[in-house]
Amino acid sequence: MSSLSTQMAAVTRRDLERERRTGEVLWITIPFGAIALILVPMAVGADVPLLRQIGPGLYWVVVMLFGVLIAVRRTSMETPAQRDLLALLGIDPAAVFGGRAMASGLMLLVFELIVGAVAVLFYDIDLSGWPWLLLVLPLAAAGLAALGTIAGSIATNATVGPALIPLIVAPLAVPLLLAASEIVEGLRTDTGILRWLLLMVIVDLVLCIAGVVTARPLQETQ
Repeated sequence: MSSLSTQMAAVTRRDLERERRTGEVLWITIPFGAIALILVPMAVGADVPLLRQIGPGLYWVVVMLFGVLIAVRRTSMETPAQRDLLALLGIDPAAVFGGRAMASGLMLLVFELIVGAVAVLFYDIDLSGWPWLLLVLPLAAAGLAALGTIAGSIATNATVGPALIPLIVAPLAVPLLLAASEIVEGLRTDTGILRWLLLMVIVDLVLCIAGVVTARPLQETQ
């Protein structure tokens, strides 16, 4: 376990260092996500009640689309030489998956926080029960990061290719998107949210297990 965790930490540090050098998430993905949210009020007009109603849903749609893109991009951009080097170093494929997903999850959390501030500013979103968001945002980031990492690994598979990415991402992201949206609505209307939190936890666990189980077969087919 110590060896596996050390390998995961090394892969996470490598991906975060790569992001620090390129700034792809900070200077490209986050601004585009913010612009996507800003354009909607321009299209529908300054109808504050309408914006307040659609704001949370639009926020989570943007998080899903751009969040999965972050994880897919970070995984699929790895060259064959880099993948071969990881294999030669004896890095466990499960540790590679875990490290990539962890790094993507941290980037996604930053994305959620910055774009969330834009959403609150432009949509006047009700932040009732906001402490629960300290749990919801990491759960959403972890699930989308694991999903995007799996999809990115499939995208580098010469046999399957990237054609299946939308078919994988869309249905598996729906439970996370639905649960997150319902939690925000539940906090606003003071209805139950525990079942939706449980759904997010279950989806995260399933995706993490699937990523670990499929890590070695996907590595061998790349």
